[in-house]
Amino acid sequence: MQDFTDRFLDKIQDAAGGCWQWTGHLKSNGYGQFTLAGRPAYAHRVAYELLRGPIEHGLVIDHLCRNRGCVNPGHLEPVTHRTNILRGVNVAAARARQTHCARGHHFDNATTYRAKNGTRHCRVCARFRARERRKGVHCAAA
Repeated sequence: MQDFTDRFLDKIQDAAGGCWQWTGHLKSNGYGQFTLAGRPAYAHRVAYELLRGPIEHGLVIDHLCRNRGCVNPGHLEPVTHRTNILRGVNVAAARARQTHCARGHHFDNATTYRAKNGTRHCRVCARFRARERRKGVHCAAA
């Protein structure tokens, strides 16, 4: 076990902001990779399990510092995949944080419905578009 631990710790460099930067192999997605028992493993997951304990089944590790190369267990938190995605900066996260539709109507239970694909839609705008279609007026999509 000590050989594995030493080999792992040799690939960590203390960096700015308290991050422990992985100096070993980085995958094209920016995450560190470590060979464990002959198999590739994400370095941040290995660091978490080595220094904090097992990761509960079904959880992923979120980098609170947003640095994919960081293996500091203080910057890592086990969360659901959904939570990890919504904390990010991608389109799904940005849309989930929206509180109003494009025309300014508040998203709440009374004014919002979910399509089959899970996207939110404004009932007020949908009624407006339906009314315009019935009149034969073409309006721009919201």
